[in-house]
Amino acid sequence: MGLKVYGLPLSTNTVRVVAALNEKGLEYELVPIDLRTGAHKQPSFLALNPFGQIPVLEDEDIVLFESRAINRYIVSKCKETGPDLLRSGAGAKETAALEVWLEVESQHFGPPIADLVFEILIKPLFGGATDPATVEKHAEKLGKVLDVYEAHLSKNKYLAGGEFTLADLNHMPYTHYLMKTPKADLVTARPHVLAWWQEVSARPAWKKTAAGIPL
Repeated sequence: MGLKVYGLPLSTNTVRVVAALNEKGLEYELVPIDLRTGAHKQPSFLALNPFGQIPVLEDEDIVLFESRAINRYIVSKCKETGPDLLRSGAGAKETAALEVWLEVESQHFGPPIADLVFEILIKPLFGGATDPATVEKHAEKLGKVLDVYEAHLSKNKYLAGGEFTLADLNHMPYTHYLMKTPKADLVTARPHVLAWWQEVSARPAWKKTAAGIPL
């Protein structure tokens, strides 16, 4: 049957999974789930993810939801294919750094950048109007987080040390969207964060992923 990803090319969480699959050079089928028609709330989809959210990964008889968990599954199962994004042969220090920055992405980076991107890019797509005050509020929160990243990346090429890992990859969809907005200066004004982004976004697998985003 092969790998199936249920989601949308514009969805950052779907893009996160697609990015991992592309890094691993894996073939997959993207099955569109139209959120505007409520396809994600239909019984057939709820049987895959009872929370009614995209993406979902189907691998033979294994069905997974939550993009970060899906990515962990992909890179663990296929660690011999493509780059080892979990650095399974690394020492305790590198492994700990990877785990920390995976958590930092989901707990500290993810919420403010998701809110900011939604307000600037996604809300207008659904007929809403961007609120400048809300933009500034979320930008201020994200800026404080990126100050920590700037200091960290001044001493590390990648988030978990000297090698590209899943910690870096999980950041990439939302950073890509941010760079399409007037708030891209949150990255460009921080030289070490910018150098990191230029490095990771130049990867062939990411270029392939980004080419499929209808933005």
